[in-house]
Amino acid sequence: MTEHWSKKKLIIKLLDHCRYTSGEMIAQEVGLSRTAVNNHIAQLADYGIDIYSVKGKGYKLSKALPLFDESVLINGIEDRCFFFDEIASTNAFLLQHSDELDSGDICIAEYQSAGRGRRGRQWVSPYGQHVYGSLYWRINQGMNAAMGLSLVIACSIVSTLRTFGVEGLGLKWPNDIYKDNKKLAGILIELSGQSMDECNLVIGFGINMSMPAQQAEKIDQPWSDLSSLDTMPDKTNLLLALHKQLKLDLAKFEVSGLAEFIPLWQQYDLFYDKEIELVMSPKSIVGVCKGIDSQGGVILETDGVQTAYIGGEISLRGTL
Repeated sequence: MTEHWSKKKLIIKLLDHCRYTSGEMIAQEVGLSRTAVNNHIAQLADYGIDIYSVKGKGYKLSKALPLFDESVLINGIEDRCFFFDEIASTNAFLLQHSDELDSGDICIAEYQSAGRGRRGRQWVSPYGQHVYGSLYWRINQGMNAAMGLSLVIACSIVSTLRTFGVEGLGLKWPNDIYKDNKKLAGILIELSGQSMDECNLVIGFGINMSMPAQQAEKIDQPWSDLSSLDTMPDKTNLLLALHKQLKLDLAKFEVSGLAEFIPLWQQYDLFYDKEIELVMSPKSIVGVCKGIDSQGGVILETDGVQTAYIGGEISLRGTL
């Protein structure tokens, strides 16, 4: 841990979301001047942490901050776990080191300065509020063997969240997880290698735990998080469980393909039997969604004929 983050994490541990903590007390505990404490508080706000400041009272978090327990995390994962307080992108880190990795190795961060979603979209990544991680996996059958993999990962996330009592879950083809019809989690899979030979997969995922109000203003679509649950899952335990589920499902996928995951996908498919529009620039296709096929394509029924499509994005007809 850098000195930069060691001081900040000490300050975070002294802050509470129920009461104010004086700047003087923080300064004494951390061994800094009041000015240095003020600077760190300002920087934490830049990292997406909402902190109230009241003269004469001190500082208070706007809501509880669900941080990883780094020691439990690293010791609880059988494979290598690379943990960062701050990183540009967990996906980018694994891609840069793919030649040194084994299947199951994982990179986890509290903050991403350049988090990405599909098609280069920004993934809002405030410090400590959510789960940001990337898993490395090697497939020996080439890139074609990875077709439909994003659907498997989505099923893994749903399966894990269910064990923590999360309800109202849904899946949107090809790689989004929803809660109460609003986006809860996303997936970004990146590949390197030869199309017919050994293929390196970096499987990035983000799950919203507790969205800060100021960060929510940066998101241009309906979103959800887990903060409304009666008991929010412990973030460290959630990640440990997800890592195990991902490894289990990836091994199953390598042997049996997507077929075993289709029933679970259909159970949570938000668009099944609904009229949708599939946008594949510059054209679009309208039809009734009939689920997914064994290659991971979305099946559309138009004039009684069912056709599977691999690319594009879907939306409910009439909600564009």
